[in-house]
Amino acid sequence: MTTLTATIEGMGFWARGLPSWDAARAFARGGALVADAPARPSPQLLAPNERRRAPETVAVALEVALAACSAAGRDPSTLPSVFASTHGDLGITDYMCSTLASAPRTISPTRFHNSVHNAAAGYWTIGTGAMQPATAISALGATFAQGLLDALAQLATGSDAVLLVGYDGASAGPLAHVSRSDGLLGAALVLSRSTRRDLPRLQVALADGQPSAASGPLSGHAGGNAMAPMLPLLDALAARPARLGPATMACDGLALGAGPGRVLRVMLTAALQPALEPAHA
Repeated sequence: MTTLTATIEGMGFWARGLPSWDAARAFARGGALVADAPARPSPQLLAPNERRRAPETVAVALEVALAACSAAGRDPSTLPSVFASTHGDLGITDYMCSTLASAPRTISPTRFHNSVHNAAAGYWTIGTGAMQPATAISALGATFAQGLLDALAQLATGSDAVLLVGYDGASAGPLAHVSRSDGLLGAALVLSRSTRRDLPRLQVALADGQPSAASGPLSGHAGGNAMAPMLPLLDALAARPARLGPATMACDGLALGAGPGRVLRVMLTAALQPALEPAHA
């Protein structure tokens, strides 16, 4: 597979005690959790009534997506988007299953409405007025890597910029024993074809191998969440300067799980660098 590249124009992040990318970066560099952090995100994209009714998974996806677009200076309505979630909302799935088994006529229309896997993508396109394509993707432990691959493929085939959102919530009930996920976690990246030298740049190639160990601070804090496979990349980004100068050219190599025996090899650079050797698919 040919190497795919992108510049990271903007980031968004939310986890318990870390309600922003700035908070996450400070924590990763030896800081503490935010003492007065909110218990759940409150995405301003939604009207107050919808904000209260939206499940946590939708709230965290919209919160980080809007933050990434704002950081990038991009109009959210102009961006194609990829929403990557391992499970969607397992809390609602547990509610649906238990209610259908015990009292099916009492199913909540609102919770049924929010049970679909593309709920966050739907809220996003309606709230922003986006008419661009929106993808909802799930691939178990490879979900984030496959979402990243989808976003980079869109850039390679003509899109100027793409929004990538990874998120998952906590599992509940019997499903928690087979699909464990703890807490609430979300992150978003605005990826573009631009070549600004003050912003980090990704070079990605698909290869055989095993994922990098999740040993960074963010991985330690939110590693129980189903979207934790994205955290090694975020730990690497958090460790870098907020803005990179031309002299800051060091590269970091890591591998994100992309499926059984497959990884996305990721290199972070400060600007255009010689491409990775193409991996044999």
